[in-house]
Amino acid sequence: QTRSLLGVFEEDAAAISNYINQLFQAMHRIYDAQNELSAATHLTSKLLKEYEKQRFPLGGDDEVMTSTLQQFAKVIDELSSCHAVLSTQLADAMMFPITQFKERDLKEILTLKEVFQIASNDHDAAITRYSRLSKRKENEKIKAEVTEDVYTSRKKQHQTMMHYFCALNTLQYKKKISLLEPLLGYMQAQISFFKMGSENLTEQLEEFLTNIGTSVQNVRREMDCEVENMQQTIEDLEVASDPLYLPDPDPIKFPAHRNLTRKAGYLNTRNKTGLVSSSWERQFYFTQGGNLMSQARGDVAGGLVMDIDNCSVMAVDCEDRRYCFQITSFDGKKSSILQAESKKDYEEWICTINNISKQIYLSENPEEIAARVNQSALEAVTPSPSFQQRHESMRPAVQSRPPAARTSSTGSLGSDSAALSAFSLDSLVAPDTPIQFDIISPVSEDLPGQAKSSGQLGRRTNPFGESGGSKPETEDSILHQLFIVRFLGSMEVKSDESPDVVYETMRQILAARAIHNVFRMTESHLLVTCDCLKLIDPQTQVTRLQFPLPNVVLYATHQENKRLFGFVLRTSGGRVESRQTSICYIFESNNEGEKICDSVGLAKQIAFHAELDRKASEKQKEIDRVKEKQQKELNKQKQIEKDLEEQSRLIAASSRSNQSSTEGQLVVVSSSQSEDSDLGEDGKKKREPEA
Repeated sequence: QTRSLLGVFEEDAAAISNYINQLFQAMHRIYDAQNELSAATHLTSKLLKEYEKQRFPLGGDDEVMTSTLQQFAKVIDELSSCHAVLSTQLADAMMFPITQFKERDLKEILTLKEVFQIASNDHDAAITRYSRLSKRKENEKIKAEVTEDVYTSRKKQHQTMMHYFCALNTLQYKKKISLLEPLLGYMQAQISFFKMGSENLTEQLEEFLTNIGTSVQNVRREMDCEVENMQQTIEDLEVASDPLYLPDPDPIKFPAHRNLTRKAGYLNTRNKTGLVSSSWERQFYFTQGGNLMSQARGDVAGGLVMDIDNCSVMAVDCEDRRYCFQITSFDGKKSSILQAESKKDYEEWICTINNISKQIYLSENPEEIAARVNQSALEAVTPSPSFQQRHESMRPAVQSRPPAARTSSTGSLGSDSAALSAFSLDSLVAPDTPIQFDIISPVSEDLPGQAKSSGQLGRRTNPFGESGGSKPETEDSILHQLFIVRFLGSMEVKSDESPDVVYETMRQILAARAIHNVFRMTESHLLVTCDCLKLIDPQTQVTRLQFPLPNVVLYATHQENKRLFGFVLRTSGGRVESRQTSICYIFESNNEGEKICDSVGLAKQIAFHAELDRKASEKQKEIDRVKEKQQKELNKQKQIEKDLEEQSRLIAASSRSNQSSTEGQLVVVSSSQSEDSDLGEDGKKKREPEA
């Protein structure tokens, strides 16, 4: 019965402990929330006091707002003090009693329960040992020890049990106290807090709060009126801006403005990440005087991209993007490829930058002057002053220049004579000669020699046109240099003896591009080797055109605009059969015109020396073959003499052998006759079959 009753008391103690733990957590949340409320109220008061020190970009000095917030800060500061007092009272009157009951009384019950269980187990073990004592008289010492153990364990169990039972009975009273004391303290603390709040909320504060409420309502009515006006404005703008939502609007309804001298908008700029790979980044671009500026999202101000005074701008063909154009500085040291969002923006950007490059923005009426200049369109894609004007101003200096003054950036095969002293432009390029602006194939189809050479991709061509075994050019070519170029155009020329042919072709091609509004250019990789010049597609690495190096008879770069260079290719056949024709190809590079010409000159020198070495090697091989043939003839003659000598020796030996055999036959015959005479007829008969 005692054990059963003890189990009921222990179950009740466990339920009390579980409930008290939950109540403790709830009261602790009240206490923590009160502390947080006190700290937050104090922080709010502090921030309201610091309002007058703030510098808002759109807010001016509002003394009424500042004084109002200072008044609120004062009241909230008093409330913060009340909350701090309430937190202290809750800690003393609510949290302390329940914490004491939880940490002291309930833990005491658990400790006594563990001690009672240990004492009970010791008593059971002692009784078990005592019960095992034998009926026979044995060691009295062992019996005394077991009896003493039983006595001690039973006494310990009884004392522990009495203390444990007493604590369980007392717990019923402590439970009531631990529940009522914290609640009483909580209610007294709240009543005290409300009394302090009632004393602070005077009639003057109530009047202040009423005035503030009226002001808030007035501000709300003003806000509603402003929101209604803004909504009406938004609806009007949506109706007016609906056609502009299209990324590429109709050019008929929204034509491009070609007379602008200022432009701003978002563009995508290409950043090279490798030889053929690139990435695009979207930024805001705008013109400022003669400068092109860009501003990334989040930047405070724009940064300089390029000085576009006297720059060149032209459309480029990017394989993965539309509406791309390239801006190149006047010195050619800096260039940038940009992409517009629509065709309208694309044309406006090209025209605007072209107008700025001519420094029209410095005039009093820039748009009128731009409209007048754009009628001729001769300077749409060339630096200012135009290429033709600079070429005309340069011509007397070129004609009067001595032969020694020619730079390494020009050259011709087998001709180092001086430039012609006087000639007409028609003697270089016929006025009605067609111009090819695309890099692929009409010229190659018209020219059998060119088409044939273009078809020999990956094969090595003899630099001097002689026959010989072909090998892959990647094995024999010593020189491999790669340049990024853009094809401007090509046309047939009458002469290939002077760099002026290249200059005049440059002028005519650029003027034709401007007149016909041809902005697109094809970018390629120009590979210079000792065998040929190759134009390679940068994306697919496919060879577009191949020019045999021996056929490149003239190459030159412009003396002022170093980005422009060209070369003359001499081919067999053309518009008139059975005659050689010369075609001049013009390219634009990234300020590497002189380097490309120097590379071509180096390739021709290497090819020339390689051909000399090849001829010397073939001559030496021919000499070796003649010596080998002579040596074979000599050996053959010696062999014949040796055979004759051997034959004569054999004849002599044969004659001696025949003479000795004749003498032997005579001796045999004589001996046979003597025997026959001795033996008689019988012996002759016997010997005949044997013979």
